[in-house]
Amino acid sequence: MISNTELTRNNMIEQQIRPWDVLDMRVLDLLKKVKREQFVPPTRQAMAFMDTEIPLGHDAFMWQPKMEARAIQALKIKSSDHVLEVGSGSGYLTALLSRLAAQVTSVEIVPELHAFAEKNLAVHHMGNVTLELGDAAQGWPGSYDVIVLTGSVPTLPEVFLNSLKAGGRLFAVIGDAPLMQAKLITCTQPGTYTDITLFETSVAPLQHVLQPERFEF
Repeated sequence: MISNTELTRNNMIEQQIRPWDVLDMRVLDLLKKVKREQFVPPTRQAMAFMDTEIPLGHDAFMWQPKMEARAIQALKIKSSDHVLEVGSGSGYLTALLSRLAAQVTSVEIVPELHAFAEKNLAVHHMGNVTLELGDAAQGWPGSYDVIVLTGSVPTLPEVFLNSLKAGGRLFAVIGDAPLMQAKLITCTQPGTYTDITLFETSVAPLQHVLQPERFEF
C-alpha cells in the first residue's frame, strides 16, 4: 500500500512537474529516489511538496520543485561530468546533481547553511560531493562541465563562462526582480557560447554578486 508521503510525492510529479514539460524519465525517477522532505527544515515539513519556494533562513530558499526538475533536465548531466554548484542551500539540488554526475563541488557562503547541507548529505552517503564553505560569487577555481547558480545575478559574471569546458552547460537566473530569465548557456567551443531562455521567474539574489553600473536620471 502506498504511503501518504509517496502519494503526495507522486502528485507533485504529476501535477506540478510533468505539466512544466519535464518529461525525461531519468529526471522523474530521480525525484522519486532522492527524498525531498529529508532536506527540508523541520519547521517547514508541511511545505516539502508544495509548488512554492521554501525559506531556509539567511535570505536563502529552496527552489520550487518544478524549477529544480526543469534545471536538471535542461543541463543533460552525464556520468562523466564535474559540476560546480554555487549555493548549497539545503543540499537537495546538490543530491540530485550528484546522482547524475561524476563529481559535484558545492560552495556555500553561509556557515549555518553549509552545516545544514553537510548534515543532510551525510545521511545519504553522497561520496562524490565536495562541500566548500566560501564565497563563489566571483567564481571558484577549476574548470567544469556543468555550473549551476542557485541565486540570481543581475548580469552573468564572465568568470563563470571562462570556467566552462568546451561543451559545458551553465544554468543561471539572470535579471532584476520581479522578472528574471532562467537561461541555459552552452560553451560550444572555447570563447563561444549560445544561450536559451528556458522560462521566466524570480529568485533571491546570489550573495556578494557584482552589481553592474546603473544610470540614474
